[in-house]
Amino acid sequence: MERKFKNLCSPLVVGRTVLRNRMCSAPMGGTDIANDGCIGDKSKGFYELRAKGGAAVVTVSECMVHPATDGSHAYHLDESILNSLAQATYCADAIKRHGAIPSLELSHSGMFAGTYMTDKKKQKSMHQWGPSDTVRNDGVEVKALTKDMIREIVEAYGHVAGLAKRAGFELLMVHGGHGWLINQFLSPMFNHRTDEYGGSLENRCRLAIEVLKAVREAVGPFFPIEFRMSGDEFVPEGYHLEEGIEIAKMIEPYCDIIHVSAGTYQKTFGITHPSMFEEHGRNVYLAAEIKKHVSKPVSTLGGLNDPAQLEEIIASGKADLVYMGRALLADPYLPQKVMENRDDEIVRCLRCFTCMAERAATSTRRCTVNPVIGRELEGDRVYPAPVKKKVMVAGGGPGGLYAAYTAALRGHDVTLYEKESEVGGILKSEQALPFKKEMYQLSLTYKLFCEKAGVKIVLNTPVTKELCEKENPDALIIATGSTPIVPPLPGIDKCVIVNNYYLEKEKVGDDVVVLGGGLAGCECAIHLGQEGKKVHLVEMRDVLAPDANVRHRPLLLKEIDRYVTVHTGLRGLRISDEGVWCADKDNNEVLVPGTSVICALGQRSTNVNDLLDGAPYVRVIGDASRVSTITNAVYQGYHAALDI
Repeated sequence: MERKFKNLCSPLVVGRTVLRNRMCSAPMGGTDIANDGCIGDKSKGFYELRAKGGAAVVTVSECMVHPATDGSHAYHLDESILNSLAQATYCADAIKRHGAIPSLELSHSGMFAGTYMTDKKKQKSMHQWGPSDTVRNDGVEVKALTKDMIREIVEAYGHVAGLAKRAGFELLMVHGGHGWLINQFLSPMFNHRTDEYGGSLENRCRLAIEVLKAVREAVGPFFPIEFRMSGDEFVPEGYHLEEGIEIAKMIEPYCDIIHVSAGTYQKTFGITHPSMFEEHGRNVYLAAEIKKHVSKPVSTLGGLNDPAQLEEIIASGKADLVYMGRALLADPYLPQKVMENRDDEIVRCLRCFTCMAERAATSTRRCTVNPVIGRELEGDRVYPAPVKKKVMVAGGGPGGLYAAYTAALRGHDVTLYEKESEVGGILKSEQALPFKKEMYQLSLTYKLFCEKAGVKIVLNTPVTKELCEKENPDALIIATGSTPIVPPLPGIDKCVIVNNYYLEKEKVGDDVVVLGGGLAGCECAIHLGQEGKKVHLVEMRDVLAPDANVRHRPLLLKEIDRYVTVHTGLRGLRISDEGVWCADKDNNEVLVPGTSVICALGQRSTNVNDLLDGAPYVRVIGDASRVSTITNAVYQGYHAALDI
């Protein structure tokens, strides 16, 4: 067959190892790390799904090599731990059986041991070791590693590398980026030593080279080793691309692939993991520049999810491999869909950080657009139901679309009714915000899934009690969503409701007041500011966007600081041609000026009481049940359909 993305689909030979294409699964922490650091069964299923999906390499992250100085948050590989080697072997087997290369990331957290622990008190009570004596920003004391300790850590890298090879891993990634230990030695931001491990770049590279030599000795001459580095740290006190190039040149003789990432986890989270406010592939230029100075294959990553962009990266010689993390949570089958010319069926990552927020909150995984993630052992395929039933879905938002699609995959006769002239629900409003285009695109992808699965979609038709009586379905999934809260303020008719902004953009002038500082109001305000408008944001509470997740919110607030004038603690009273009149906490009237006003005061669930007896099986999902997130709507829609 002729492949649409022929460069992306071409194999790559590294030493004696053949990678089946150029799309790889980036290191992502598992979902059930045991207290003794073993890879749990849920994690095995988590990594296996990426192999099933067609990735060339699946990287298991992170194996901490030296527990004595890094009593950390992730995997360990140690013969003294019962089942440690066995569980690693089962995991490598699970990846390998689907044609992917199993890779293990070897790491040491250095002065940030325990970063992902949910028990932060325990994390801060750990002994923290780094290149130099210092005190972290959170007040935790860090002690400098002695030369004897460094030697022991280097030996540990080699020892664990040998165990990984014995377990069946066929590639090893040595983590030298993102502010972990090797990067701490590479970086002048962290490394203030005056011995042979500090000062000159040659000295700062010494630990990385010693580690790579130890790993090579353990695995032999033809076993591929990948070195992960930050091409630029993006902070004044760190190193930049010019020095990143020199680092790559120094370590090149000791590895087979140079994996170019960016930044430091602790200071540049939204660059290291590009947020929706960054361009897709915003870090690719680092790999492209480094590739000009080395002869070994170079890999890149950073918010990549578009096959056309990935193809261009490979075709133009910017990199030899592309890694994806979040994109393969959203759609683990992205590589296989690319190989089969089915790129129109790819579910794009929203870069909403639900996955990483859940990791921080509960040490598990969840993805807004993929209800299987983190729960792969419950089943990652939809199987036919034993009895075909007539299913009615009320509402064509994300939850309703996914429910209809899943029910159709089960073999049911499914009709989806949407009261408006197009499906998408609240996601339709996102088409007005360029940095949220994937959310609007999601509704189109889910619609495509429904059409291909045989769902009948009926537009301009609300589901009523009478319609249910007429159609007499066996099952009814109610996904009628929510409606905007519009308070009876004088002059409220002058406002543009945030949900309708995409339809009424021409009504919004250059001086805008956004009434409501929740997530929707904040994101709309940022967009307006990016367009060059003067934007005031009014919020009754003392905080903005409390409904944003813990990873997205800090990045959102940075954008607010750039583009928006914020007024908290103000309650809207009335809207006039001058702007919004508000009351402060002392009941004084304050005018927030603006010639246009956007109302973003939240949503309330639609009333579905008349539909609760519409079928023998009834399930209310998404915002119709309780105003929440796309994540919950999709998750609930999926399981509601599975239960029929």
